[in-house]
Amino acid sequence: MKISEKFKEAEKEGRCALIAYVCAGDPNFEKSKEIVRILKKNADIIELGLPFSDPIADGPTIQQASERALQNGMNTDVYFKFCGEVKDENIPLVCMTYYNLLYQYGLEKFVEKCKANGIKGIIIPDLPVEESDELLNLCSRYETDLIFLLAQTSTKDRLKKIVKNAGGFLYLISVLGVTGARENLNIDPKFIENVKDVLKDTGKSVPLAIGFGISNPNHINEIKDKVDGAIVGSAIINRTDDLKELENFVKELRKATKEKIK
Repeated sequence: MKISEKFKEAEKEGRCALIAYVCAGDPNFEKSKEIVRILKKNADIIELGLPFSDPIADGPTIQQASERALQNGMNTDVYFKFCGEVKDENIPLVCMTYYNLLYQYGLEKFVEKCKANGIKGIIIPDLPVEESDELLNLCSRYETDLIFLLAQTSTKDRLKKIVKNAGGFLYLISVLGVTGARENLNIDPKFIENVKDVLKDTGKSVPLAIGFGISNPNHINEIKDKVDGAIVGSAIINRTDDLKELENFVKELRKATKEKIK
């Protein structure tokens, strides 16, 4: 199933999509597969981090998860093997990683392997839209969405460039800074309005999802009527020691995508 189809499915059910992030291979290959199996029960889309030694956009939780995965032998080839084993026709996988790994591996080979192993989209936080042409062309050829991040500080011109090239969904960054669970979200409503205005002006229809800092059902409740998807990462990783707790937590997140929390 394509990413766009998953958002449409959630919309038909009257809710926003739940996008869950975990780092592939953390804490080890087998337990990581079990974590993905649990996430599949309630998440619409699963972001699988391909760990990199210098993850500039990530806070302490995801950095530590990346370190554990790398120590346990995760690399690009192992990552694709992992994705091939956990892929599911009904739950799109999205690869989140850094450009250096694609460059070292070979861009075309990387995107080709994504398609072969059930990965429907790629997020690269350190790839500016101005330098993305080659990868955009490859993603188009291999029917894989290149998903861009949008910061609240983005100018209207930059928003237009990103929207023009956007695939899958637009990843709206809710905070200034790195990833990590936070008590309060501080999203400027004008930011979301600006993005929606640009979408209208360009005639493009791309779902909007918010990430960085979403850590509980209340946060999802706060944003679910403003955007099409909520992305939760660090708060999920923080619960992977206890798989029952993790399952209950993700169930509550899913519930919050539709129901009003009193």
